[in-house]
Amino acid sequence: MRRAYKKHKITPDNTYNDVAVSQLINKVMKMGKKTTAQKIVYGAFFIIKEKTKREPLEVFKQAVENASPLLEVKPKRIGGATYQVPMEVRQERKMFLSLKWIIDGARGGKGRSMQEKLSQEIMNVANNEGAAMKRKNDMHRMAEANKAFAHFARSR
Repeated sequence: MRRAYKKHKITPDNTYNDVAVSQLINKVMKMGKKTTAQKIVYGAFFIIKEKTKREPLEVFKQAVENASPLLEVKPKRIGGATYQVPMEVRQERKMFLSLKWIIDGARGGKGRSMQEKLSQEIMNVANNEGAAMKRKNDMHRMAEANKAFAHFARSR
């Protein structure tokens, strides 16, 4: 029997004292360069503050809320056939997916600095547009299309 996974405790970041910002920094980080990731995130927050004249943490929280999916599809094998079964998304996974999509959307852009791209993506998602919102809507569309298989989610 497998042992239960011990959940890793994430400490809040120093500037905003927020766990979500800390998770964003950890997701932006590449090859263990945390100070570089912090500069990128805090720089993006500064740009957000300059452009929107609002608190960047509020804009960021709104963006995460908007990008969080409610449903996702998971493959389930039943009697030789694999069905895409729509399931509700757990809170931790919602956070993971929304942050991942926001960062992927920012990395997808070309030409500008990562700070500018990240700030732009966060502001776009806060206004219900951008690459992360497209990913969320695609996922919901797939779940909606496979609603007929939802009864398989309960069977175990």
